[in-house]
Amino acid sequence: MKDPAMTSQKVDEIPADYDLESYVFDLPEEHIAQHPLSLRQDSRLLVLDRGTGTIRHERFSHLAEVLPENSVLVTNVSKVIPARLQGHKRATQGRVEFLLLTPLPAIAIQEVGAGWKKAQVEGLLRPAKGLGPGSQIDLAGGLEAEVNEVYQFGRSRMEIKWQGDLGQMLLEHGNIPLPPYIRRWPGKEDTFRYQTVYAQDQKLGSVAAPTAGLHFSSGQIQDLKHRGHRFVELVLYVGYGTFTPIRVRDIRRHEMHAELMQIPPDAARELEQARHEGRAVVAVGTTAVRALEGVFARFGRIQPYWGWTDLYLYPGSRFQVVDHMITNFHLPRSSLLLMVAAFAGRKEILRAYEQAVAYGYRFFSYGDAMFIR
Repeated sequence: MKDPAMTSQKVDEIPADYDLESYVFDLPEEHIAQHPLSLRQDSRLLVLDRGTGTIRHERFSHLAEVLPENSVLVTNVSKVIPARLQGHKRATQGRVEFLLLTPLPAIAIQEVGAGWKKAQVEGLLRPAKGLGPGSQIDLAGGLEAEVNEVYQFGRSRMEIKWQGDLGQMLLEHGNIPLPPYIRRWPGKEDTFRYQTVYAQDQKLGSVAAPTAGLHFSSGQIQDLKHRGHRFVELVLYVGYGTFTPIRVRDIRRHEMHAELMQIPPDAARELEQARHEGRAVVAVGTTAVRALEGVFARFGRIQPYWGWTDLYLYPGSRFQVVDHMITNFHLPRSSLLLMVAAFAGRKEILRAYEQAVAYGYRFFSYGDAMFIR
């Protein structure tokens, strides 16, 4: 039987760097972190030097010892919204779960009278079986949804109707959308631990956390600033583009979904000044990398921007802005693994992952971190 991930191109014609099956590694189930550590900065830190290929093992609390002097750390201050709602199909009363994918700032709201509002959004429906155009769903908080179009794997376009403030309704009735490899229902700890300490209430709208930032405590940030490091803030609303699976064998054929981002004027000025001064730009997480490199790819420089980016970074891509990267350990065959492989080299990343497994590192969202220099 033909592999559904295969394209018409023969497997032996795909160079290893572009073959999705080159981005697989063995990971025992017990290495997948199911809960955060008691203290954010107690996570481990694998330091990979791209120039020499050397690997060293540190604690995240010792980040100051591996950062270049007077670095500029770029953080994504978007905040995760509890965008997962429980409900039922109106026709059958069967249970259904809805995950809102459209960032709140991108939702075009229409007033329809009697206090009701409506909007067209994208979401994930589970289970999607039996749902098609015209299906109606009643969700927690009084939100009503009608399916307009169903795509693959439960992703759907639909019209939603509600009363009051949508963000507040989700905060009151929604659940934090923990990724599926965390095999438990969200608890009270996730309300604040699946957020960075610098996430801003007015930037509410991501459906997944920029997880590299989860390791920072407020005290560590203040200490790094005291040591001469600078923090610059941008926004990328983490959406479907970050975690959608790659379903083609030749990774060059994958298409990224766009995500909404913002680089404010003051951040653009600080970054341009930092580059002029020769300061190292350290991206905190793959979302910060995508925002920075996405703007540079569009304009040839760092400048203020509010809009969408569909930048796809994989081996062979050039990095124009980011000098160093703080990141977590990523899923096999994922676009995030491809990005770090583009930054450090496929063989080097897989070797680092192999060593991380051997040394008992914790993987994925609540797991340990890497510093790629």
